[in-house]
Amino acid sequence: MLLPKRVKFRRVHRGRMKGKATRGNKITYGEFGLQALEPGWITSNQIEAARVAMTRYIKRGGQVWIKIFPDKPITKKPAEVRMGKGKGAPEFWVAVVKPGRVMFEIGGIPKETAREAMRLAMHKLPIKCKFLIRNQGTDGEQ
Repeated sequence: MLLPKRVKFRRVHRGRMKGKATRGNKITYGEFGLQALEPGWITSNQIEAARVAMTRYIKRGGQVWIKIFPDKPITKKPAEVRMGKGKGAPEFWVAVVKPGRVMFEIGGIPKETAREAMRLAMHKLPIKCKFLIRNQGTDGEQ
């Protein structure tokens, strides 16, 4: 499970996910990518589940790059607790993803294998995604 070694502040505000991703919206390492189509929080467990689904399908062939990192702590207060007494304790970590962000990349495998591996990963994520090919723009798979 991914999480930062240390952070400057234990608790952060929720923030907003306005606009499109201006960085990390191109395929840089592999030949195929998985691009987010809507904004959302991707938890470290979801990232790991998607990674496992892809690597299991490609059977140790090729290479997988994870281009998002969960560096935002999400806090929760216990059930049935009265108001006040401060913010809750950090429970899990999320990566903030905006539309257009390339979250995963795969290289060194055939196109159809990559498409199926990315499809399996899409099912593990809470947002709509799209399969990308490096020098071709979009490829209509959602």
